[in-house]
Amino acid sequence: MKKEEIKELSVQELRDQIEVAEKAYRELKVTHAISPIDNPAKITKSRREIAVMKTVLRQKELAAQAAASEVKE
Repeated sequence: MKKEEIKELSVQELRDQIEVAEKAYRELKVTHAISPIDNPAKITKSRREIAVMKTVLRQKELAAQAAASEVKE
């Protein structure tokens, strides 16, 4: 998933995607520990994709908090 696609997702969709990606990442790590996978770079790519999704989620949460605090003032 590209960064632009990730930014277009809603907060709930991001949370769902993060949950799915983390589950797949854990399964990939276990599989690799049991018997080496063909492309170990998949592990790194998966971990980085999760990090990007978490970063975008946090940015959206902070933006929502800032908007909420501006409305109160």
